[in-house]
Amino acid sequence: MKVLVTGSAGFIGSALTLRLLDRGDEVVGIDSHNAYYDPALKEARLARHADHPNYTHLRIDIADRDAMAEIFATHKPNRVVNLAAQAGVRYSLENPLAYADSNLLGFVNVLEGCRNNAVEHLVYASSSSVYGANTEMPFSVHHNVDHPLSLYAATKKANELMAHTYSHLYHLPTTGLRFFTVYGPWDRPDMALQKFAKAIVAGEPIDLYNYGNHRRDFTYIDDIVEGVIRTLDHTAEPNPDWTGASPDSATSRAPYRIYNIGNNQPVELMHYIEVLEQNLGKKAEKNLLPLQPGDVPDTYADVQALMTDVGFKPETTVEEGVARFVEWYTDYYRV
Repeated sequence: MKVLVTGSAGFIGSALTLRLLDRGDEVVGIDSHNAYYDPALKEARLARHADHPNYTHLRIDIADRDAMAEIFATHKPNRVVNLAAQAGVRYSLENPLAYADSNLLGFVNVLEGCRNNAVEHLVYASSSSVYGANTEMPFSVHHNVDHPLSLYAATKKANELMAHTYSHLYHLPTTGLRFFTVYGPWDRPDMALQKFAKAIVAGEPIDLYNYGNHRRDFTYIDDIVEGVIRTLDHTAEPNPDWTGASPDSATSRAPYRIYNIGNNQPVELMHYIEVLEQNLGKKAEKNLLPLQPGDVPDTYADVQALMTDVGFKPETTVEEGVARFVEWYTDYYRV
């Protein structure tokens, strides 16, 4: 089938594009190549699939309404995976308007393209950050998520609400995926693992917020991609048992679904760093700092819905995943 992937030069988007091409799909990729982080990394990711005969790359910002409408009308994708977004919790405290442009306006343009061009299924990236002030663990897609702690989280929650509206009004099947702390080869320089590796190699201290007491449901990139593929192939359907008297937030009378994709096994941040130290062969100097605004102490994914509906559960351990990351990092940066 023909799949439109937004954010196709990004960390997750590029990895997903490779998998789709490998299995014989045609992929139309969109990426703005903005300068939020080093564009050279995006170009290097893109180079892995840019010359594939079934791949078309378009340097477009999803916030560009006219360009997006033209792309949908011209390429007529069967299915769409929206991964383009302004990422990062802390950056949303500095530049909130970037999140409004990409995560809200851009997402409306994707929804409009889907509903006006008979797209069979839209899968889009949400985030574990939507759980916000929730403290009941593990985080379930059936929990209330009305208390986000950052604008980034609020835009991801808004995406889920916007998608539901289109599912309800236009019968557009939509599936939102709440990703939990994705890591692995080709990740972003602003993400913790790459920042830690860079500092440790340089002999500089690493900043550990919440005094290093975070627990995260670290999820390896290949597991994230497998989850996206499985859900893309499993078109969202209405839940016949849904009732407004006791509404389930993860399903609907409309063709709408929400899933967590997480490792279902929280890891202490200090252990994560120990594994990184072992693979780099060098100890980290730690700078312990208080909890940052917008941050949450722990994340822990309940993935029962994902297992029930598509038969998949991430299983890559941090020992395996960090080792693969370090192998890539030392090669790419010639460490």
